[in-house]
Amino acid sequence: MKKTFIALILALAGIPAATAQNTVSYALPQTTLEFTVDAVKETFHAGPYARFAGKYLGVDARLGEGTSYSISSIRVRTLVEADSDTRYTVALNSNSSQVFLQLTNEGLVAGPEGAFSVDSGWKYPKESVADFVTRGLPANLTTEENTLYTRNRGTVMQSALIEKSDETKAAEVASRIFEIRENRYKILVGDTDATYSGEAMKATIDALDKMEADYLTLFLGYSENSVQTATFEVVPSPSRKNQLYVAFRLSDSSGLVGPEDIDGNPVYLELTPEASQAAPEKLTGKQDVIRYRIPAVCTLTLKDMKNTLLSMRVPVYQLGREAEYPIFKK
Repeated sequence: MKKTFIALILALAGIPAATAQNTVSYALPQTTLEFTVDAVKETFHAGPYARFAGKYLGVDARLGEGTSYSISSIRVRTLVEADSDTRYTVALNSNSSQVFLQLTNEGLVAGPEGAFSVDSGWKYPKESVADFVTRGLPANLTTEENTLYTRNRGTVMQSALIEKSDETKAAEVASRIFEIRENRYKILVGDTDATYSGEAMKATIDALDKMEADYLTLFLGYSENSVQTATFEVVPSPSRKNQLYVAFRLSDSSGLVGPEDIDGNPVYLELTPEASQAAPEKLTGKQDVIRYRIPAVCTLTLKDMKNTLLSMRVPVYQLGREAEYPIFKK
């Protein structure tokens, strides 16, 4: 009965039933670092009257259009999976199997299958679309009178429609902005024929603020923002002397891209094991012991070419030390 119960547990743990009676294959754990990154995509549209902002409003306006990306958040998760390079076999009997399974729950990865996969992908939410204000804009045409010809008894005038220049329209928009500001000031100080109070004053001021903001976009432009999300994984290698990796890259044209895309600016991952880590134990290599890993506590740092983006402490199994545990048999 006891042997049947142990065989059932081994089957649930992913260990083949054929090996449960004699030997069991197991692998040591390793840590995978998963980074879920959010980046804000900003698409800027310059105002049609941007070059006149300094002249009529006394402010500097951005003239060129373009798209830029900036990292807004980074989430880190540590995943434990089987290290296929450290697979061992151990002989078990009915007494030692229970010890093995208890250690499995404390960090050993047992059985022939131990891979842990994480779904990742690119996600692009629907972008918000804006546009320049179209209501209340200056008309494109105006009437101009020119002298057609002159007689001795009088002058004959001719009227014609001509298109206004951008500067003329910019001057009209600037004039309306100053009118809005003056009307808002008069309402706030009570210098108007009408009396505003409570909700009526708030609604009026809000409407004037919106009108001013709409007109200002014609000089200052506007931006469309959307969020790009991507997931990246890094498996630290104990064979590397310098624990420095390219976790992902941020491209000016594509946003978040993988570490292999050299067009993007790199974001580096640096792992620094704490100096207080114990010295490695001397392994005997005996058949009546099982190996396990004690993870190294490391300082994880993410940084770009200028700034540190994130710093935290994480345990990393493969950068730690291996030890042995005896299997007691009767």
